[in-house]
Amino acid sequence: MFLLSQLKLLLPLLKLGKAGGAIISMAISVGAYAIIYPWQFAVGVVLLIFVHELGHVLAAKQKGLPVTAPVFIPFLGAMISMKRHPRDAVTEAYLAFGGPLLGTIGAMAVFGAAYVKDSDFLYTLSYVGFFINLLNLLPIHPLDGGRISTAVTRWLWLVGLIGGLAFIIYRFSPILMLIWALFAYDLYKKYVKNRKHGEKRSLTLSFMIDAEPLIAQGYIIPGTEHKRDLSFTTYTDLKEEQQLVDIYWDSLDFRGTVPMSQPSIIHRVRLMGLPRVQKENGLQLEMLCLIDYSVHENDRYYEVPTAARWKFGAAYLGLAVVLLYMMWQVHELTGINF
Repeated sequence: MFLLSQLKLLLPLLKLGKAGGAIISMAISVGAYAIIYPWQFAVGVVLLIFVHELGHVLAAKQKGLPVTAPVFIPFLGAMISMKRHPRDAVTEAYLAFGGPLLGTIGAMAVFGAAYVKDSDFLYTLSYVGFFINLLNLLPIHPLDGGRISTAVTRWLWLVGLIGGLAFIIYRFSPILMLIWALFAYDLYKKYVKNRKHGEKRSLTLSFMIDAEPLIAQGYIIPGTEHKRDLSFTTYTDLKEEQQLVDIYWDSLDFRGTVPMSQPSIIHRVRLMGLPRVQKENGLQLEMLCLIDYSVHENDRYYEVPTAARWKFGAAYLGLAVVLLYMMWQVHELTGINF
């Protein structure tokens, strides 16, 4: 409510685009955490999560993959979205590893400051930072550990499925229970329900068409509830390494292009409606389209060189050991136990 009452102060941030959205979501998260914890602690936790997410962003930049700015979700952490999915498990694991690696370095910096200043507050903050990054290493999709597991061995998902449930039962957490349930359902869809034909999905989108030139040229424009199948072609842009779908409607001399976030088999493209939109520059037609597709599961995605498997496995295990050791160190110095 305070943030809403100060909306005028937040409006300039909206003009910053991606950065403005990230800052606003950070502020909302700080406000949410401050309901339960001291505001200084809330700010520290959000900044540690930001450092973690920055690790993913930097790793994605190194691999040339475009990502969105972090979006913070109170009591769930934060997330970034990829505009294009990795082409192989090694790249996915590299992106996933960047978060807990930089996040651990950030928590180490807080621990160092706590040691120098002998501050229980900073020790507690560093402990939470270590715990957050360790939690993310659980081999459960979509946590970072679940994505790193793709480059080590997918059998770790089974460990996460069984071990994750045991951990949740031991220390019940509604949020972890939700993540585990989504992970279990995703495995069911991938390896049981859609094992042979792939998961069927639909993508809803719209295009705006300037109606004035069409009317002037005598085109017959269908009604607002008009439905039909549209012609399409799909191909891969080798430069951008992304699948594209070109949609055609010859009767209106229309062609539109849609980028797919991951390799897909396109089954059908349908027009679901053609509402009219009156704008300052004239009448516009809004093409409401639906793309029916299934995700293309390529087993070659999981083909990882043996050396890379050992490298990621050692780094994964090593980072987990470091985090456990640092949590133990904080406990020994202060008696803190999460």
